[in-house]
Amino acid sequence: MTAARVVTSDTAGIELAINALKRGAAIGIPTETVYGLAADASNPSAVASIYAIKGRPSFNPLIAHVASIEMARGEGVMDERAEALATAFWPGPLTLVLPVAANGRTCELARAGLTTIAVRIPSHPVTQALLTLMQGPLAAPSANPSGKLSPTRAIEVATELGDAVELVLDGGPCASGIESSIVAILPDSAPTLLRPGAIARDQIESITGPLAQPAGTAITAPGQLQSHYAPRARLRLNAQHAEPDEVLLGFGPQAPIGADNLSVSGDLTEAAANLYQRLRQLDASGAQKIAVMRVPCEGLGEAINDRLQRAAAPRY
Repeated sequence: MTAARVVTSDTAGIELAINALKRGAAIGIPTETVYGLAADASNPSAVASIYAIKGRPSFNPLIAHVASIEMARGEGVMDERAEALATAFWPGPLTLVLPVAANGRTCELARAGLTTIAVRIPSHPVTQALLTLMQGPLAAPSANPSGKLSPTRAIEVATELGDAVELVLDGGPCASGIESSIVAILPDSAPTLLRPGAIARDQIESITGPLAQPAGTAITAPGQLQSHYAPRARLRLNAQHAEPDEVLLGFGPQAPIGADNLSVSGDLTEAAANLYQRLRQLDASGAQKIAVMRVPCEGLGEAINDRLQRAAAPRY
């Protein structure tokens, strides 16, 4: 497999990206969370290529990325609760699951046939420019093979997806390093946290009040598969030390000196930004098993633990 072409995110690079998207191609794009695999959300053939490239099951919906709140209102029905969250956190790493708007442009395949749609406005300036010029929604899940570690650098997209994507826009390393938080705002239902992410629960609850937990096991948003975000190596969580056949991924000042560490100081924001990159590095070292030290389940730790639990889940 030949690596995809990585292009600079200047005016010429963005023009190349727009031309590719309008031809129905899939490309890699930077966001503040992780790199995305983007295609025209209104084009079913282009969206089908996303599922094919990732090997993603078609019952797993995609996020529609838009340039503005006005465009978001055209894709999903936003009540006053959704409007308050949008005002507080957009552009940024929050995805809202909303009832589908009557004249929305995102195709049914991108929504996995659901009557709801996942929408967000990314804050990365490169993708903001791309969406503004595109003048329509982009479907863009993380740019990795389904179930594997999400990429936080352009070269990771280029080498892992190869020439299945036409190009990858290089927007530098991702700032958050972990996917968006997903909140469902639906009629006659309490706001529900479907996926913890780069915005901590308490920040969201300062706007919504207490968030409900998802009811049932149906897939209603991205990132809800039990086994997901996984390296090749097997993970053992809440470890105090590594066994002889393991390598250690530490957290905080209590980790052994010299061990890979998500954050030596115990900073959860730094740990979230480093999570996938540290797991990639340990995977590339040839490690078969990774022991992960305990990360507190508070603030962004909730999202970190969610990703670690899914990465450690049984694989079928």
